[in-house]
Amino acid sequence: MNGERNDDLVLTRVEADSGIATITLNRPKLLNAVDGPTAWAFLDAVRAVTARDDVRCIVLTGAGRAFVAGGDISAFGADPGSSAGVVHDILDALHPALLALRAGPAPVIAAVRGVAAGAGLSLALAADLVVAEEGARFVVAYDRIGTSPDCGATWFLPRKVGRARAMELMLLSQTLDAEAACAAGIVSTVVAPEDFEATVAEIAAKVARGPTRAFGAYRSLVDAACDRPLAAHLEAERASFVAMTATDDFREGVAAFLAKRAPEFKGR
Repeated sequence: MNGERNDDLVLTRVEADSGIATITLNRPKLLNAVDGPTAWAFLDAVRAVTARDDVRCIVLTGAGRAFVAGGDISAFGADPGSSAGVVHDILDALHPALLALRAGPAPVIAAVRGVAAGAGLSLALAADLVVAEEGARFVVAYDRIGTSPDCGATWFLPRKVGRARAMELMLLSQTLDAEAACAAGIVSTVVAPEDFEATVAEIAAKVARGPTRAFGAYRSLVDAACDRPLAAHLEAERASFVAMTATDDFREGVAAFLAKRAPEFKGR
């Protein structure tokens, strides 16, 4: 762990007034590469944030000059024979963390500086929006150590860019800059370095002011759309819409529309 305390590996901040939670992977000297302790600290942070009713937007980011440079390969080098155990330990934490982020209603924004590689790319792909600083780089990278992707990369990437492009990115180990990643559908917004933090804050604030439970329904419906027949999906949309009519935000939205004023959603 290079002298790091476990509670320093991932930092969490929740702004009570806005409902914005920020989870920061904090191994900047190692470009926030993920080892076992970091993965478990990340799971703890995600569970703490997603358990709160007042969180309405989650921002994932990395400390220093990188988002996440993938897994910490040094964890495999000490004893290659124990690599399977290392993988299980990391993924036993990252899998439930990813599922918790996707299951909760709060939209997730990945704020990407520098490199997002391997598991770091997977974390970015798992987000609903990706804001990338000019100069950010995105690469699958698993071929470089002779293994296959994890953390949902092969689930998210084809849904974002299509099967053919996903296979090209994996087989040819192509690195995309921020603009190319935006054109491919991985990145939502590319921002100049001097505007990066302000833009992330502005987007997070806009999302946090929205109808949070409805936003969670957006994600669930979109995730399921590729795997359901149209007739079944139409009924899923119907069920979701009906469920939303029982929320305070729906009642506020209708009242605001009829009164010709801006709605003030509370995320309930």
